[in-house]
Amino acid sequence: MIYDIQHVTTYEYESAVSFARCTLRLEPLNGGGQELISHSVDIRPRPVERTARRDFYGTLTESIVIDKSHRNLRIDSRSRVKLSRKPPERSASSPAWENVREAAFAASSLGPSSPIGYVFASALVPILKPATDYAAASFPASAGILTSAADLMRRIRNEFRYDPKATVISTPLTEVFGNRAGVCQDFAHVMIAGLRGLGLPAAYVSGYLRTIPPEGQQRLQGADATHAWVSLWCGEALGWIGFDPTNDLIVANDHIILGMGRDFADVSPVDGIIVGSPKQKLGVAVDVMLIA
Repeated sequence: MIYDIQHVTTYEYESAVSFARCTLRLEPLNGGGQELISHSVDIRPRPVERTARRDFYGTLTESIVIDKSHRNLRIDSRSRVKLSRKPPERSASSPAWENVREAAFAASSLGPSSPIGYVFASALVPILKPATDYAAASFPASAGILTSAADLMRRIRNEFRYDPKATVISTPLTEVFGNRAGVCQDFAHVMIAGLRGLGLPAAYVSGYLRTIPPEGQQRLQGADATHAWVSLWCGEALGWIGFDPTNDLIVANDHIILGMGRDFADVSPVDGIIVGSPKQKLGVAVDVMLIA
């Protein structure tokens, strides 16, 4: 499958901003069954400084500086990607989860794809006993890691309420878990916390999900949004497998990866600081179009 993606981020400021420094992580991943064909980012007003580097996880991280007074900022990212993944069935045979845990802690590499970097607590995903106990119900002794992770994903989908008004980016995971409500970012963090509490390597993935409109209705431009899910290391043979607890889906060819890290803080598509306005209005519109 080949997709064209447009991701437009806009900021409208209450008063003029004299200086802005932003970090962009908007280039889709190249690898893992995903091929990046093209990518560009247009920024208005134009930055006076623009530099790019690969971070530890391999994500293209672009830093921009705008020193011109402005009331509006528009970041228009356009990409084309080709996907050819063949995910396993959730009922497929897989190693016992305890064996995967032992293999993760025995890993000798400290590189970005090594499982050992995703076992421990991170800034936004602490190890919580309630989350660990919740996950443990899906991981009986000697159970296959695929079926167990899929069961945990299903339970989060069914037992947590999707509510965009329930949380903000800074809402602590303890509150998300206690209220059983949030958005895709929160559900991914909950699943990661439970898996890490069991000693399993789990990463946070930022990206896009193609949405299909109801039969007989046209797609609406900008109706799609950024999305988040979990990547779980399932042993040397299976490697990293994506689980989407918001939709109870094993990640296949409708999920487009922007970046992978320990939690949202590692892969936020756009963040930064401004000097000037105390208030701002943020708008995000994403359009994912299947072209082949």
